[in-house]
Amino acid sequence: MERAIVHMDLDTFFVSCERLKNSQLMGIPLIIGGGDRGVVASCSYEARHFGVRAAMPMKMALMLCPQAKVIKGDMGRYSDLSHDVTKVIESKAPVMEKASIDEFYLDITGMDKFYGAYSWTQELSSAVTKETGLPMSFALSVNKTVSKIATGEGKPMGNLQIPELKVRSFLNPLSIRKIPMLGEVTFNLLSRIGIRNIQTLSEMPAEVLQQMIGKNGLELWKKANGIDNNPVEPYRERKSISKEHTFDQDTIDLPMLKSMMVGMVEQLAFQLRSEQWLSSTVTVKIRYANFDTETKQCRVPYTSADHSLISVVKELFDSLYKRRMRLRLIGIQLSGLVRGTYQINIFEDTVEMMALYQAMDKMKNRFGASAVMRCAGLDIKPKTK
Repeated sequence: MERAIVHMDLDTFFVSCERLKNSQLMGIPLIIGGGDRGVVASCSYEARHFGVRAAMPMKMALMLCPQAKVIKGDMGRYSDLSHDVTKVIESKAPVMEKASIDEFYLDITGMDKFYGAYSWTQELSSAVTKETGLPMSFALSVNKTVSKIATGEGKPMGNLQIPELKVRSFLNPLSIRKIPMLGEVTFNLLSRIGIRNIQTLSEMPAEVLQQMIGKNGLELWKKANGIDNNPVEPYRERKSISKEHTFDQDTIDLPMLKSMMVGMVEQLAFQLRSEQWLSSTVTVKIRYANFDTETKQCRVPYTSADHSLISVVKELFDSLYKRRMRLRLIGIQLSGLVRGTYQINIFEDTVEMMALYQAMDKMKNRFGASAVMRCAGLDIKPKTK
């Protein structure tokens, strides 16, 4: 049976959220992002016409499009609207994977037996727009790679269907830049030897490609040939990562406790970024010396930034730890995970902050997770009394 995999993408999601709130923003160049030293988080198609792109420094974006209206952005609002869209899709789709804050994969294989798969997806897309007010593009094909590429080709608000027999003819003329997860370094390497479209890449011997770019060469060759057997992984809101520490001796040493929590958050946030996750829920857990256990959690805008999570964890701990008894355990959990790489607060932090995170993560990847850390996160021995 031919697989039926749908990729759904909320068109210029941040921009659409702002236009939903203020209709006067329709039809004008719009940039969502930080201040003069920040970066572009998202931009409208009108701004893209002038060469503005996501992750571009704001100064450069405004040089290209000085007439653009700039809005700082509200990640909390965007997170809430993303959850609203998720609920609509989850209530109707048999299998759904939330790939990021604004992207979804659906496996509707077999639905043609009872419904038209394309017509059903059109109805779902219309339901999302009707219930949330947000525009959505989608593509239906035989696997995740082809459907994602097709969604990009159909934007804005274009809906494509690429059956198995037409996969190669659809992919062949496209730039290799269209292949998901093909980075700038690999693109430049392939371009230097004349490989710029997907057809040329697909005709290369897989072994040669593997020798050139390493273990990912075979996977890249498969994608160029429209081969992708990766399943749609059902979305589970409860997916999480966590760390706990049980003390050898019960303690009431607050500076040490907070220092340890900073270190735990740093490790968890680095894991988020390494695995390309974003968290929307933070939970702090404490266990008193008498084994009473209490937890407190709060929702946060999707993030994987140490400093954002650290401030939330400290606030949760301060509001939770009221009894002034000794503690035997502390724990931190990050949940409500979705795929994504919005590594820092792109509406408040600077280009320098982004560069600092990238440099720190590069050192951690090379020398280990403890290679670089905040002084506040260093291990401090509990005071003995």
